[in-house]
Amino acid sequence: MKIVILDGYTADPSGLAWKALEEMGELTVYERTKPDETIERAKDAEIVLTNKVLLKRHEIEQLPKLRYIGVLATGYNVVDLEAASEYGIIVTNVPAYSTESVAQMVFSHLLTVTNHTEYYACQNREGRWTASPDFSYWDTPLTELAGKTFGIVGLGNIGQRVAAIAHAFGMPVIAYTSKLVDELPKYIRKGTMDEVLAESDVLSLHCPLTPNTQHLICQQTLQKMKPSAILINTGRGPLINDQDVADALNRNSLRAFCADVLTEEPPKADNPLLRCENAYITPHIAWASIEARTRLVDVAMNNVRAFVEGKPQNVVTR
Repeated sequence: MKIVILDGYTADPSGLAWKALEEMGELTVYERTKPDETIERAKDAEIVLTNKVLLKRHEIEQLPKLRYIGVLATGYNVVDLEAASEYGIIVTNVPAYSTESVAQMVFSHLLTVTNHTEYYACQNREGRWTASPDFSYWDTPLTELAGKTFGIVGLGNIGQRVAAIAHAFGMPVIAYTSKLVDELPKYIRKGTMDEVLAESDVLSLHCPLTPNTQHLICQQTLQKMKPSAILINTGRGPLINDQDVADALNRNSLRAFCADVLTEEPPKADNPLLRCENAYITPHIAWASIEARTRLVDVAMNNVRAFVEGKPQNVVTR
């Protein structure tokens, strides 16, 4: 049985974690795969693992030996599930491996805006504090989170964990969610989208990307938010309209934008958000803690093993 990993570098730069697959078949690991290389590299494989390399109908139709696709992520929009089902291919994902890490990144971004710890640490490496005539100095606003309203769009695993942490900070939580009120903890108040936009001092996006949520945050919705609000996106890049958010930042109708994801990754140099003073952007690393990547690889290996044993798990195809 031939097993091919199309883009193994980000999940495991060392490549050592994939050794377990050698017990199950003939393994080939590619660090990265360009679109025009996919078919050639996967043509003899029965099992293919992918993170961001697309396996759409065009590719699937030209891979007659393919029986299993393992997505090295929770989201599986890189695979055409309809085409996979037509060709009898099982597709699996790795659910909930990064919940704690992504929730942690939300508050890392938020505290960057409210407390500016890295800013002051960098200044003081250059002697700013030692040259100060006073025991203390600050030249940025410092904001207390307790009592500020934390808004959440989407209450999946990550959204619920973020809500719990916000509650621990003493922040009232309001959420736009399909869940019923009776399903929510008492500290989460369900609201309409307009209520969440209008009341949130911090708004964090955790909904899936669908035709209905693409550009959810745009000129029209930004106008309903407080000019002092902090917007955080660790979900999917296209949940926001890049230019509209940049415009809001530049005219001071949005305090800050924090993101670990962008519409295009890596972004083009002319992405307007990269030039905004109050945009805090990390390169899609919320999922990449050592602990999260260890869970990712462990579950991915178990998914393959379960498929080989005829008992597939975490299946996303119907």
